[in-house]
Amino acid sequence: MSVLADLAAGFAGALTPWNLLMCFAGVFAGQLVGALPGIGPSAAIALLLPLTFGGDPTSAIILFAGIYYGAQYGGTLTSVLISVPGEPSSVMTSLDGYQMALKGRAGTALGIAAIGSFFAGTIATLGLMILAPPLARAALAFGPPEYFALVVLGLTALAAVGGSVLKGLSAGVFGLLISTIGIDQQTGVARFAFDQVWLLDGIGFIVITVALFGIGEVLSSVGKPAPAPITNVGNVLPSREEWRQSRMPILRGSVIGFLVGVLPATGATIASFIAYIVEKKVSRNPEKFGTGAIEGVAGPEASNNAAAGGAMVPMLALGVPGSGTTAIILGALIMFGIRPGPELFDKNSALVWTVIASMYIGNVMLLVMNLPLAGLFAKLLRVPYPYLYPPILALCVAGVYSQANSIQDVWMLLGFGVLGWLMMRYDWPAAPMILGLVLGVIFENSLRQSMTLSHGSLTIFFTRPVSAFLLACSLLAITAPLIIKLMQSRKQVPA
Repeated sequence: MSVLADLAAGFAGALTPWNLLMCFAGVFAGQLVGALPGIGPSAAIALLLPLTFGGDPTSAIILFAGIYYGAQYGGTLTSVLISVPGEPSSVMTSLDGYQMALKGRAGTALGIAAIGSFFAGTIATLGLMILAPPLARAALAFGPPEYFALVVLGLTALAAVGGSVLKGLSAGVFGLLISTIGIDQQTGVARFAFDQVWLLDGIGFIVITVALFGIGEVLSSVGKPAPAPITNVGNVLPSREEWRQSRMPILRGSVIGFLVGVLPATGATIASFIAYIVEKKVSRNPEKFGTGAIEGVAGPEASNNAAAGGAMVPMLALGVPGSGTTAIILGALIMFGIRPGPELFDKNSALVWTVIASMYIGNVMLLVMNLPLAGLFAKLLRVPYPYLYPPILALCVAGVYSQANSIQDVWMLLGFGVLGWLMMRYDWPAAPMILGLVLGVIFENSLRQSMTLSHGSLTIFFTRPVSAFLLACSLLAITAPLIIKLMQSRKQVPA
């Protein structure tokens, strides 16, 4: 009953006019950025971070969460209408969604994606409500070694999501190094400030995030051609037969997506791949996949939306993000002075349950918004991308300058923006670097405290069961992709 009472209190907070407005703004903005290839929810949240600094943290997290799960459906628009996934998690949707659009069934593809997203998002939010509190209570017994192992797991798991584990780990370590700039919290000694007073406070999370995901995204997108979309959407409501074909894929995709999303080393992209493979395996006519099978749209779309909700479980309960976007949301919580993890449900329960309740409301908004307005969103794809870049750059500079009135932050923004462009050009992930910066203080303090408890012995991390298990999971996150690649290369070698 306590869960229902907490949820009722959460709805009371989420249904206030301001929080409702933030929820609507989040899902609407998520729709837009998901529909524009190359921007994505990470960049959108990074751009809005300076505007929310100093405001109400609950409203800000409602806004960011709405952008996160709203973008999952926004990516469907480009997948179906121009065969260009707006989000990596929509790659599988484009295989059958675009073929349906070519056959004049674009509206049906978008409609079943909206309905599937609604059911999946609701199921994932229910799972978040049930699973996160007991997980947080179990983690309340964590000490410094366990927190250290959690940070290591978060860094290695996020590094393993990208293409190269080595690049991901290197970016994460670079983020940890950046976090050491400024005043040492335990000794009060200035570190790596080079006699520059403005560096004594360290390099701000907002500056790095806006630079990598705002400036970097714009620079990497300049010059890329935009394909012509299919703007004739038609009827978005599926027929009775199409709904019959889609209901079980939606259910299976929701369960797969949530379970995969909870695992820190996975994410919505992997969930959509698994859901598509499962639907093809259980289908009586697997040969129709890739030619316009509605099951190939329903399953992956349900899974990527459920994975977005599932990824919130470890982020809220343990402080371990399962994706780049949740890493930025975690950083936003820390920016507001809120520490994600086991104590969050006790010290900031009102915030948590208000955000969970807002996710129920946001999913309803998305359904109501998408079914009648699918054609309008399709027309937005005709806006030339060059018109979008100047206001985005202006928002980046103005936001970073306004949060501290520092011209040095602006120069830092431009410098790290160029770094972000280089990282995207050479396929270096930015999310582990952000996470390393955000968790650097926790990482360092937990390591120091653990060394004090053990009198300088590293065995404390391996003799305590929980920390040993978490470090073993970290090792698995690093070695599993390497082992899989090795096995694939052996299969490709001719006998």
